[in-house]
Amino acid sequence: MDNMKLKGKVHKFGADVNTDVIIPARYLNISEPKELARHCMEDIESGFVARVEPGDIIVAATNFGCGSSREHAPLAIKACGISCVIAQSFARIFFRNAINIGLPLLECPEALSETEAGDTLEVDLSGGEITNISKDRTFIARPYPEFMMGIITAGGLVEYTRSKLRRNRV
Repeated sequence: MDNMKLKGKVHKFGADVNTDVIIPARYLNISEPKELARHCMEDIESGFVARVEPGDIIVAATNFGCGSSREHAPLAIKACGISCVIAQSFARIFFRNAINIGLPLLECPEALSETEAGDTLEVDLSGGEITNISKDRTFIARPYPEFMMGIITAGGLVEYTRSKLRRNRV
């Protein structure tokens, strides 16, 4: 499997960031990712989207993505330019929804305690290695199994499935 490296500035959040603050319910009638992205995290951090640069990384505490099982939440995060979310733990349905749309998530408690907002991280998804370039510290998260890495690399479950079907045609 190809090495997949990400690099970006940290946006840090606490525990129990729920799907209602990731993308408020008043925007759930929107399905266009770029439009959803405009409202990402606006109820928890005003101006969040304006500060995000493509490739940036969210670092959070426990239970990130708790709440309702809306797929809009990981979609808004990915569409606003966040390349990866690292947390101590994730709500299970959020984790699966994120993988299904190709948004990488890593669980790594050490990264949370040793990272500040504004630090620059480099993440090697294939090996689960997270390097805080600003502090010259490296942490290891559990890498993805090959099939999940395939889904992420393809950009989500739909593209992964299309790719598999194309390869299986004679």
